[in-house]
Amino acid sequence: MILAVDTSLGTAVALIDADGTRRAEASTIDPLGHAEVIGDLLVQVLREAGPGEITHVVAGMGPGPFTGLRIGIAAARTFALGRGIPVVPVPSHLGAALTALETETGPFAVVTDARRREVAITVVDGIDDDGIPRVVADTRLVRAVDAEAHLDGIRRIDVGALSAVDLARVGARALAADRVLAGDEPLYMRHPDVTVPGAPKKVGS
Repeated sequence: MILAVDTSLGTAVALIDADGTRRAEASTIDPLGHAEVIGDLLVQVLREAGPGEITHVVAGMGPGPFTGLRIGIAAARTFALGRGIPVVPVPSHLGAALTALETETGPFAVVTDARRREVAITVVDGIDDDGIPRVVADTRLVRAVDAEAHLDGIRRIDVGALSAVDLARVGARALAADRVLAGDEPLYMRHPDVTVPGAPKKVGS
């Protein structure tokens, strides 16, 4: 089985068989509180799936906010470390694109809320020979009011919740094709506002 964990929007966890068959899934749409719910969702999914060997963990790598992504990726890596199995990093928008491709044809844009009146946009056109959504324009951070101008007529799919099942399916297809879809670094839309303070100023006598 393949476990998928994503916290780019809400918190989503799923288990599938290697052929993509859904075994179990659980999620919340709350964009906050990932740390409070992710453990319970993992337990719920493991119980629902029943017995079976988990061979890989798919980690949704964003785009998403700094804190939220860190929680999901840390959970995925910790689970994998405990089981001694590999982590498969997958861009979160590919999971959303695979869901949209059930009904969409031609080019479209996956659009997610990046907060602060901005959106993250990835343009996709169909799937490739490995069954993975084909990205034709990499993820960009755009002011929400400028999104339509940026898309220039491309149909937009606004995504408020991500399917961990489809994220896992993208990861399974990447594994079958021996492809790497993302690096180890998350796709943060921006770094946190809180920064480490500099050295204190010297006070004259």
